[in-house]
Amino acid sequence: MNSNFGRVWLGLGYLFLYLPIITLIVFSFNDSNLVTLWGGFTFKWYGVIAHDSEIINAFLFSLKLALASATSSVVLGTLAAFALVRYRKFAGRTTFTAHVNAPLVVPEVITGLSLLLFFVVCQKQFGFPAQRGFFTIWAGHTSVGMAYAAVVMQSRLLELDKSIEEAAMDLGCRPLQVFLLITLPMITQTLASAWLLTFTISLDDVVATAFLSGPGSTTLPIVILSRAKLGLNPTINAVATLTVAVVAVGVVAGSLWLANAERRRAAEQAAAYREGLQMQAG
Repeated sequence: MNSNFGRVWLGLGYLFLYLPIITLIVFSFNDSNLVTLWGGFTFKWYGVIAHDSEIINAFLFSLKLALASATSSVVLGTLAAFALVRYRKFAGRTTFTAHVNAPLVVPEVITGLSLLLFFVVCQKQFGFPAQRGFFTIWAGHTSVGMAYAAVVMQSRLLELDKSIEEAAMDLGCRPLQVFLLITLPMITQTLASAWLLTFTISLDDVVATAFLSGPGSTTLPIVILSRAKLGLNPTINAVATLTVAVVAVGVVAGSLWLANAERRRAAEQAAAYREGLQMQAG
């Protein structure tokens, strides 16, 4: 009885989360100009997107921005996670921890406004940045994504067996060699997970982007929001469907890669264990 009750609640939870997305996808094939009135099946709205330069340019800009911010977020988040996990005591640790975790709890509107004021002051004092655009949006997305990447990496680093790294150093490896040959292969899957997470966060960010964007630097979510204010249009449903498809393909591909990497690593560990047993027996 309890198990059936749990399945029902789980199903209702999934229905609550995914029914709006499914409805949006279905109505992206609606032949009617009214998004709430079904007028037949058609692909014409996808053809309209193919000739909409504003949407295409916004999508390419968002994709380039998400790639850059996800990469920088993972790099900075990994460095921050290493500092917090491997160095338990250093001057300013409490302040550093607070700054790393602040974007997780501070409302994004506050983060966006703060960064906007910061860049305005920098522009007046130093003349940089000359105008709001790719750089300012990238900095805002990185400041938020870095916090998420740091949390993900910390959880993985806390699980690592430090004795393997210590054994490598005892055998003569330098710290950089230990990181590249021992630590990095063990955290590759977590790096990929953190990258996918920060990529998704950057791709659909609206609040911080609205503060930090300027002329010629409009992202796809901002275009969708501005058009939705003028009235719902099936073209927006088609754009959202394509976005969901791109994200879904990326998540599935990443999950398959992570699963294959995990199986390969398990096989290598099993082979190494059997080899060790054979050497002991010999």
